[in-house]
Amino acid sequence: MWVLITIFATSFVIALSGALMPGPLFTITLSESAKRGFLAGPLIVLGHGILELVLVLLLLLGLAPIFRNDHVIGSVGVVGAVVLIWMSVAMIRSLPSLSLEGICKDGKSINPVWAGILMSVANPYWTIWWATIGFGYILYSIELGPMGVAAFFGGHILADLAWYAAVSFTVAHGRRFMSDRIYRGVIACCALALLGFGIYFGFSGAQRLI
Repeated sequence: MWVLITIFATSFVIALSGALMPGPLFTITLSESAKRGFLAGPLIVLGHGILELVLVLLLLLGLAPIFRNDHVIGSVGVVGAVVLIWMSVAMIRSLPSLSLEGICKDGKSINPVWAGILMSVANPYWTIWWATIGFGYILYSIELGPMGVAAFFGGHILADLAWYAAVSFTVAHGRRFMSDRIYRGVIACCALALLGFGIYFGFSGAQRLI
């Protein structure tokens, strides 16, 4: 029992340290929370968690070496760059129609569950983390059977949920202190951040493919 608790606790701490680092998932959480309110954060983590569960199953099936391959990582980086740049452009185009009522006049807004999936896939460093640190932790926890893997994954996903729910709550309740101009500025900054991540991931991915 104590070993399972230790796996859960250390997994939580390691995952939380990663979640605290700004990235595409954090940026889209800020953006969607400003539009949709508190539930955006937990729904984004739901999408993120679904994808991570699928990846854990693939790693258990022995596919870790594939995810460590430079060509796979490079391809993920390039495709992810396209997704991030596309989302950034869409956010910038929607700016004139955004208001604190949270409704775009053109009706364009990504589903937060899909946002969690897309932002995870778009980040090649997420794939690298799971193929190295994450896979190592799975090998350790699987010695305790399904309960060990469940303790690892439970701690990991709860750390993501705790952090992004806190971010979403803060942004959602801060909307009452925003004007439309400040709100659009926040979304514009998020769009530019995604654009920056997209350019960086695309460049890094292309280098691995060359």
